[in-house]
Amino acid sequence: MRRVAITGIGAVTPLGTNARDTWRGLAEGRSGVSRLETFDASTFPVRIAGQVKDFDPASAGTARQRRHLSRAALFAVAAAREALEDAGGWEELDPYDRGAAVAGTVGRPELQELVDMSHQLTESDFHDLYRQAPGDVLLRNQNVGVTAVARAGGCQGPVISVSTACAGAAHAIGEAYRRIQDGECALMLAGGFDALTTWMDVLGFSLLGAVTDRWNDEPERASRPFDAERSGFVLGEGAVITVLEDWDSAVARGARIHAELVGYGSTLNAYRITDSPPDGGGAISAMRDALAESGLGTDGIDYIAAHGTGTPGNDASETVAIKEVFGPHARTLCTSSPKSMTGHLTSAAAGVNLVAALGAIREGLVPPTINLEHPDPKLDLDYVPNTAVRRPVRAAMVNAFAFGGTNACFVVRSASDSPSASASGSGSAPTSTDAAADAPERRAA
Repeated sequence: MRRVAITGIGAVTPLGTNARDTWRGLAEGRSGVSRLETFDASTFPVRIAGQVKDFDPASAGTARQRRHLSRAALFAVAAAREALEDAGGWEELDPYDRGAAVAGTVGRPELQELVDMSHQLTESDFHDLYRQAPGDVLLRNQNVGVTAVARAGGCQGPVISVSTACAGAAHAIGEAYRRIQDGECALMLAGGFDALTTWMDVLGFSLLGAVTDRWNDEPERASRPFDAERSGFVLGEGAVITVLEDWDSAVARGARIHAELVGYGSTLNAYRITDSPPDGGGAISAMRDALAESGLGTDGIDYIAAHGTGTPGNDASETVAIKEVFGPHARTLCTSSPKSMTGHLTSAAAGVNLVAALGAIREGLVPPTINLEHPDPKLDLDYVPNTAVRRPVRAAMVNAFAFGGTNACFVVRSASDSPSASASGSGSAPTSTDAAADAPERRAA
């Protein structure tokens, strides 16, 4: 079975329009949550979100290429182009040996469009039915964004479109990993994109009671994973795309290797659509499967990039699952939630966690969980409160647990710690920061 290297990464997130700035924001513990600007939310119970700022659509290609891409898909193509540039030299691979596995936003009409359509249907006869431009259909088609990412890499091999909500990017990365392991292709673009910052999305999640409405006047304090006063997650938007590559192929062409992907697990809770099971449920099995495949053992993981949404049930369930899987080591490893800084990027969420994991491995710096001001006595792990800490990270686990009960988990290991490692090097995701230099040092127990 082939080994899998991570040779490129690109990101468009509330912390920056590239992977470097996103990692810098995570390391500094900076919040990307602000007042909503994508629509007038002044009358909504929730008026904040993690939004992408200063994004240049031209970074997603030419005007012709962008014509049928949604806001979220533009993020994805820009992230893919950055990841490919980071990987370098991929053009020498056969196009039929390149593929893509990407989780995308679920397209649908805007609520205002549905209202207009309803008026048309009730006030006009059959011959005046609501009409829309054909291109509008493409803007809402999830597969258009996925194939646009594939096209950016000239991929003519397997293309997989994933739709598993908040676990989407983790599933996409895991499925891409399997394709390379099995020898189906040598390179896969993998990750996710989403932009649930429309008024239909904000209203829907508000009615569901899943998002917090307590911090409209202090948005940067709203996302509070593992805090005793957590009251729901914060919606976000963005994209993270990574380049996965056959290890031997990457070494042969002299590619810089960020890390090795060494384990993947995927399960279903079969519990409830929106709630995480109090006993940890299928998250336990997913984590165990990924850990077993990695061959590292529980003490081989130094950092967990947690799903950590900030909802009371999810954070408690994930903590229980981590304790069950890691036993006593659960209290000596670091666990933190990037969502405290970016909000919840749903289909792209696990991609942000991967940026955190790669940065932690490369720099020996674990990003924090910000806004952790009131410890919950029931949640007693090391969540790296508020400030990044210096600590050697040989391997990290990325968690993603979604609505519908889907769970995905994968493990990445330092390229220099991989057996017979022949190539490693710095890429665009990690970079030194002032926060890194000032971070306290913490040794493993």
